Order: sequence, then C-alpha cells, then structure tokens
Amino acid sequence: MSDRRPTLPRAARELPPGLELDVRLKEGKDGPARAGHPWVFSGAIAQVSGDESPGAFVRVVAFDGTLLGVGTWNPRGSIAVRMFSRREEPIGEALVRRRLADALDARRALRLDEGRGFRLVNGEGDGLPGIVIDVYGEHVVMQLLTAGAERLRGEVVDGLAATLAPAGVFERSTGGARREEGLPDRVGVAEGSAPPERIEIAEGRARFLVDVRGGQKTGFFLDQRANRRMVGRIARGRRVLNAFAYTGGFAIHAGLGGAERVTSVETSGPALAIAREAWALSGLDESRAEWVARDVFDVLEEWRDRDAFDLVVLDPPPFARHRADRDRAVRAYRDLNRRALRALAPGGILATFSCSPHMDPGAFFHAVSTSVAAPSRLAVLGHLGADADHPVLAAHPEGSYLKGLLARRSAD
Repeated sequence: MSDRRPTLPRAARELPPGLELDVRLKEGKDGPARAGHPWVFSGAIAQVSGDESPGAFVRVVAFDGTLLGVGTWNPRGSIAVRMFSRREEPIGEALVRRRLADALDARRALRLDEGRGFRLVNGEGDGLPGIVIDVYGEHVVMQLLTAGAERLRGEVVDGLAATLAPAGVFERSTGGARREEGLPDRVGVAEGSAPPERIEIAEGRARFLVDVRGGQKTGFFLDQRANRRMVGRIARGRRVLNAFAYTGGFAIHAGLGGAERVTSVETSGPALAIAREAWALSGLDESRAEWVARDVFDVLEEWRDRDAFDLVVLDPPPFARHRADRDRAVRAYRDLNRRALRALAPGGILATFSCSPHMDPGAFFHAVSTSVAAPSRLAVLGHLGADADHPVLAAHPEGSYLKGLLARRSAD
C-alpha cells in the first residue's frame, strides 16, 4: 500500500457554517468512533484540512467518507478530537442549551437535584466533553478543562442562566488537564453574584458545608453520594475510621447511621474544621467523634494489629494522575490497603476507593486483593462507583474514573 495520504472526497472538504476543520480517519482505525467513543486519538487520523487552531470545531469522517460526527480539535495531546455530536451540526449555543436541558431533565427524573447539591454536567457522559458543572444551592460551579470547552465558555454561561437561572456562576477551571491543553488557570465569578463562604447542602438527614471558592475540585465530592449512604446503612454499632476525611462526608453518614464512634483522619486542618461544624449541624454528639489532622499512612501504621476499627473507609486522592504513574499507584494502593486491613478487626468491613483515571478496575482489584498475605481472608462484597449524576457513556469506559470495593475481613 502506498504511504501517500489519500485525498479527501470533495463533499468532505465543503464544510458547513460553524465548522472549521475536516478530519479523516485511517482505514481500520475508525472502529471506536463508529461505535460511539467520544475521543479520536491522533494516531487514528489520516488527514486534516482546514483551521488547525486548538479548539477548532471539526467534522470527522471515516476513511470511506462516512460522517462520524462533529467535535473540537486540539493537536497538543494524544486526544486530538473530542466528539460533541454524531450528526453534522454547528457546535454552539443551540447544542449547548440542548445538552444542558437534557442533563437537568435526567437529574430531575432520578430526583438527584434534591438536597441542593448535584452534578449537572459530567463531561462526555452528558455530551459536553471537557465541561464539568456542579450545583450547590443557588450557585453553580463550572470547570472548563479543554480548548474546545474554553471556546464555548460564553455559550455555557448563557446556557446556565437560561436553564437554571442561578444566583451566580463561579469558575474553577484549574489543574493539569488545562495545562496539557495549553490553557492557563482561571478562578472567579463568571456571572452573577459571588458564592458565600459556605453553602449548606443536604443528603437526607446529613448536612454538609461546601467551600466552592477554596475547597478541593468544585468544593465537595458529589460522586460519593450513594457510597456515603451505604456506609451509613452498615455503620450501626461499629467503630468507624474515615480516612482522607476531607469535610466529613462519610463520617457524618456513619454517625447518623448509629456508629459507636467515628474517627476522621485528614491532613488539612481547615477541612477538618468544616467537618466538625457540619457534624454539629447534622445534630450529632461531639463525644462520638474524633478528629485527627495527620497523615493517614502514619496513623494506620501506629494502629496496626490493634483491631481498632470495625469499619474502615479509604477515599484517597488520585495516586495515578498520568498513565506513567500507574505502576507506582498500584504499589501505593496496595500499601494503603495493607495498613488499613491491619487496623481492621476480624469480621470488619473495608470500603476502599480509587479516583485515579488511569487506574482501571482490574488493576485496583489486584492492588487490594494482594494487600493481604492470605487473600482468602478477604471477601469482596461489592463493586462500587460514582452516583447516577456522574453518567458514563457505554462506549467510553475511561469515563468511569471512580471505582471502589466493599470487602470483609475473615473472622477467623
């Protein structure tokens, strides 16, 4: 076969208004895009024609010229195109508003908008790659993480005003993802009023306080809602350790579930101060709580072989932020879970999580299962993930970043 790139058919070169670049895929490399995967990798591209500026709106066609959809372009990384639609249409105000309205309908149908805190847009899972939008009370927190999302900033802000009419939109567009896209960080009010220092949200009887200006991510970990409730259901009468406690989400549900005592370990003193405030706001007795502002690894090592807890929750930050970190992360998860299991009483329950996008479920399962000398003494009770306001496309398993295991240590 000749190495010469094939010429695009004339019809594929005539871009409609609103699209700026044509991308044609290599023969035999268009299978994932045909199946609905929202990413087109640079290695799958045979030819481009048009404006190749980061954030350009592109039409994607298969090798034979079949239309695969439209998306946004960035030549800086391995993900060259992020797909926004499977039909030929402008990427602009109408598409953004349609996606926002559909996302809100989906949350309302499942009653996920109750309690004043929920994720409205989860990137590719809601057809808006690179865009994350969380709702806290009367305010919205927006993250634009790609060049294409940045290009749509005005449409997103206007669409939120039309869809939700919030008191304000606060932007938290920061982190490694933006830097990889060649974008600077941006934090501040995008529209309307500034959020208050603390926003109160609820999950049943639990009350939480969210710092959307300075807290982690958008201020709270909404993805763990269902898992927090699960911990609350099994906490009765147990001594509970909430490791990497942040602002106390798992601790408060455990306390409301009837835990004998809850110990929360978190390196951030300010986060623990918010957790204590939320514990009291939820009507819980301070005498049933212990707050430890220290490193989790050190504390677990001190409590080894003491059978100190009947229920341990491990919700660490990501250990693998890049694909190259995966092997190191496996070792870190294995070490962490080994220490936790040595502080867990026989018959005790472990709820352990990874939010590392480059740690697949199989690798995480292997790290946990090999953290004990005798794997037969650890029974997996269930596989855990994010709540329903964090949808993942069936064709995009990479979007399922949060994975967890519920396990029981053998009593003998």
